[in-house]
Amino acid sequence: MLLSYCTNVHPAEDLDGVIDQLARYAGPVREAAGLDTLGVGLWLPAELAHRLDTSAADRERLRGALAEHRLQVHTLNAFPYGGFHREVVKLAVYSPTWAERARLEYVLACARVLADLLPEGVAGSISTLPLAWRAPWTRADDDEATRAFATLSAELRELARRTGRTVRVAVEPEPGCVLDTVEDVVAWLAPRTGAEFPADRRIDPEHVGVCLDTCHLAVSFADPAGAVRRITDAGLRVVKVQASAALEVADPSATGARDAVGRFVEQRYLHQVRELTAAGDVLASDDLPVALGNEERRPGLPGDGPWRVHFHVPLHHEPAAPLAATTDVLRDAVAAVREAPHGADAHLDVETYTWSVLPPDALPTQRPDGADELVAGIAAELRWASEHLLTEGVSVAPEGVKA
Repeated sequence: MLLSYCTNVHPAEDLDGVIDQLARYAGPVREAAGLDTLGVGLWLPAELAHRLDTSAADRERLRGALAEHRLQVHTLNAFPYGGFHREVVKLAVYSPTWAERARLEYVLACARVLADLLPEGVAGSISTLPLAWRAPWTRADDDEATRAFATLSAELRELARRTGRTVRVAVEPEPGCVLDTVEDVVAWLAPRTGAEFPADRRIDPEHVGVCLDTCHLAVSFADPAGAVRRITDAGLRVVKVQASAALEVADPSATGARDAVGRFVEQRYLHQVRELTAAGDVLASDDLPVALGNEERRPGLPGDGPWRVHFHVPLHHEPAAPLAATTDVLRDAVAAVREAPHGADAHLDVETYTWSVLPPDALPTQRPDGADELVAGIAAELRWASEHLLTEGVSVAPEGVKA
């Protein structure tokens, strides 16, 4: 497994901005974390991905900046299409959907760029959204998405033939989406990889697999080992793990609990909430203000069982009671992936994009004030990952990978 951190935490959306963020953040993070080489999981917005795809000179500029700061790229985040740091993102992050041609063209551009940037002998990975937000989604949309993934499979095979470099796309289940859980993504992908599926609509499991975001996994109250087993038993592979932790409220009815979690309400990102009932059912709310009952004519969750909130908590900090973080799910998921078929080939990408929206004083770490504090925070997460997740077979640089 190879370790990286995801650069969607930074707002840059053009080439000059990305090169600047490598100098201002990623290079200093590598130094602060004490690493000889650091992997960066680049977020390339669509406009930049298409520019890099068509310009060898621009790719060379980016390659030179990476080398200058001793950074390597083996994975890309192609979930947000653009505008990920707008004042309000919310549901816009799921557009365009996989039923729209623009999504396929974006991911293919990313694949061609990544193939050109990969270190020698290393396969690449690209994470993508789980088709769309759940509504509106029609049978016609589903058919179009199937055709898009069949085309993607064929193009990735041709890319490997032409370049000698393998790039895999990893579908990332997320609460509230068409593919909400691991069970959903397995049920959608696995049949389409079978020989009985029409050849012109068949998805290649060698080039399309699953991205396991461990925050999303925790929010769904899934068993990490069981989730990984479902993926591999279906003949799919975990291509990428996004190392992330959800916010947890063990007893939402406890004194001060709702006030404590309510401090994490903010307007930029969607923060889905799930509640586990005594009967083992999972109740759903699409955003934290709705779960708390703060929106008119929309009842909140009852709060009789534990809550998990889609808010990425910095890996190295445990919130004060009555809150907690689901780092145990992260540890268990990584351990299960390492033991799975192809587990040594999976990529591990630290993805805490929420630094800029952390509530003041709500965690042992505060919202960073300036570049130096953000560098220190990300470096601390990478040191935590090195200590708690990295064992033999996991490395920060390709030279250390063990088959």
